[in-house]
Amino acid sequence: MSLPGGIRTTLALALLLIVGGALGGAYLMVVPSLERRLVDERLDELQRDATSTAYSYARQDFSEPLSIDRFVDAWSIVANGRVVVFQVFGPSPLSLRSIADSAASPGSISEDAVAIEAARTTRVERGRVTRQGRPFGEVAVPLLSGNVLLVSTPLEDQLATVRVVKRRLLYATGVGLAIAAILGSLAATLHARRIRRLERAADRIAKGKFDEPVVDGGDDELGELAATFERMRVQLSQLDTARKEFVANASHELRTPLFSLAGFLELMADEDLDEETRAGFLATTREQVERLTKLASDLLDLSRMDAGRLHIEREDVVLADTARVLVDELTPLAESTGHRLVVEADADAWAVADEERVLQIGRALVGNALTHTQPGTEIEIRATRADGRAQLVVSDDGPGIPAEHAERIFDRFYRVEGPQASGSGLGLAIARELAERMGGTVELVCTPGRTTFTLTLPAATITTGELAVST
Repeated sequence: MSLPGGIRTTLALALLLIVGGALGGAYLMVVPSLERRLVDERLDELQRDATSTAYSYARQDFSEPLSIDRFVDAWSIVANGRVVVFQVFGPSPLSLRSIADSAASPGSISEDAVAIEAARTTRVERGRVTRQGRPFGEVAVPLLSGNVLLVSTPLEDQLATVRVVKRRLLYATGVGLAIAAILGSLAATLHARRIRRLERAADRIAKGKFDEPVVDGGDDELGELAATFERMRVQLSQLDTARKEFVANASHELRTPLFSLAGFLELMADEDLDEETRAGFLATTREQVERLTKLASDLLDLSRMDAGRLHIEREDVVLADTARVLVDELTPLAESTGHRLVVEADADAWAVADEERVLQIGRALVGNALTHTQPGTEIEIRATRADGRAQLVVSDDGPGIPAEHAERIFDRFYRVEGPQASGSGLGLAIARELAERMGGTVELVCTPGRTTFTLTLPAATITTGELAVST
């Protein structure tokens, strides 16, 4: 069950508990130790006086009847306490009888625990006792005559000091808790407002509203969380824009071939066509079907990669052969668009990869160059080996890719708009993800007058008569 007020109440109560716990701990550490220290100091003074009194008692001659009474009266003034001399009876059970007491109205203290313990152990004993509701500190000293000398003094002054400290600590605790409550409430309110702002921002993002930035000026964890939310908002906004663009592009990509297919089929069914025209219609129809098939294959590959069900083979691939296959496949398309394909292959460019997926990546890279460069552009396909890695490089001398597009060229559904823009915007994104799943990379390097895509894959080691995978 949540507390009323939510995080604000929780933070305020947490601060109160912390401050209250700290002050309570200070109280428990200070007050008992102070009380023990004051009492022990008084008992130390009392023990010195009691020892001196016992020494003096041993040197006295108590032949006169009132001499012992005068002695205890005199030493009670010196010790600033009550002096009592007990006669011990025993040994079992021990009992005491007062034979001299400095108190004007002595009252019976024959059952004094400290004096009995001194008589039993024959050692100096000290302690704290309560008589008639009042605390006393006592020291009992065994005498050579077998009697026991007891010096007793009230501890009310020492305990009064402790009570003063207690009251002041309690007042300080109350003031501290009041200040903590005020400051805690203010701090909790501030944090609660920041959290509510983040909550509203998350709610806007969840509803698909990405137009309002997430702003928090703090340098703490909430500020870092707000910055993370802002990065998420930007990425989701970009993804949402790309999704909308893809829906529009996919609709166009699907609608155009479908309309063409419908038109050609209608013409072929309703019109009396000669064989040459019919053959041209069939060729165009086949191109549109291939276009639809490629889009469907791209979408299927994406869904498999997202679901983690795309299978990748690990085999030895001769990139020189891959480069030649790409040239053979795409030369007719290149000639139809006025491009020229050239190949340069190293014999030792062997890779550990999925051959079919490497061809798929190569088709995407070469197809991108054919689509986005002007007629007359030369496209070079190279298979090489560098720094222990196998590489398939596709470069052209076209106008290049603008810097603002180069950073996003591998994003899903992203298309570079322009006179040569076409396709679904999935080819390069799929190419990079396939390369990464094979332990490789696809990188773009743009320089004035030169655009280069490089597929880098783990290399295989060529040995005499066989191929071994390098580790």
